[in-house]
Amino acid sequence: MIVLGVRRSGTTLLRVMLDRSRELAVPDESYFVPQLARRHRTPVDPAAFLDDLRRLPTLVEWQLSPASVQAFLRPGMTTGDAIAAVFAAYAAERDKTRWGDKTPLYMQHLDVLERLFPDALYVHLIRDGRDAALSFLSVPDGLMTEGWGHPRDAVGFACQWATEVAAARALGARVGERYRELRYEALVADPEGELREVCAFAGVEFDAAMLDYVGRTDSARKAHQQRLNEPPRLGVRNWRTEMGETDRDAFEEVAGALLAELGYEVELRGAARARLGSYRLRTGAWRGVGALVQRSPLWSRRHPPLQ
Repeated sequence: MIVLGVRRSGTTLLRVMLDRSRELAVPDESYFVPQLARRHRTPVDPAAFLDDLRRLPTLVEWQLSPASVQAFLRPGMTTGDAIAAVFAAYAAERDKTRWGDKTPLYMQHLDVLERLFPDALYVHLIRDGRDAALSFLSVPDGLMTEGWGHPRDAVGFACQWATEVAAARALGARVGERYRELRYEALVADPEGELREVCAFAGVEFDAAMLDYVGRTDSARKAHQQRLNEPPRLGVRNWRTEMGETDRDAFEEVAGALLAELGYEVELRGAARARLGSYRLRTGAWRGVGALVQRSPLWSRRHPPLQ
């Protein structure tokens, strides 16, 4: 199961809940899926694949050795199956039979996920973009991974939010019953009720321990994830009282139409097609450059073996 959501939309909260399932292992953000997908075509060469795994800092952070993954690889695997083997090895080391992923970066690579994992289930967690913007823009520099196009103001975040939410909903329209939307506001208002529905969707047995995460997750040690040290609650961010009128109007001029479509209160139903189009062209160009680098020998030189 893949958890989708724009950054600061509550995806880490949902991840730690799901990871406490007795069946499902959902590690911290992976980041490596697009890289491996670009570097390894079907059928995957296990030796070359393992060589790249030794270069990934994520596996070090997960305390997962390439040797553990090797046991799940076989000749002739598709690219998607080989990448899934990394997650399967992680789950097996925790005595779990299923795995999931939660990496907001992949909201920019939904086509890659769809191609690699044609049977994946998607849970898309949506939060009012204005509250998510407040949360995102309040994080001090250096605490989150920052790539090109990292939003620096309400307009920048509105472009990202509107683009990614619309793309995920379009994915949902394509995959049908394998996609489910969940609202952050509903999750924090009724964690058990909403989590039970997610578990039913995923075919995972609900366990009350999934709600008993406070003080029991390594993610809470991160400076920008301190909310995990307290139970979920409404009103952690409130754009009505915390967001200035200028920023609110700027956000709604870009994303107000989508906010309204999702049922959120708005004053301006803007869509700013020219601004959104420019954002999508620029981010698409940057991803294209990144893809070329990742396919080239330069990637290996920049990523020496770590294991």
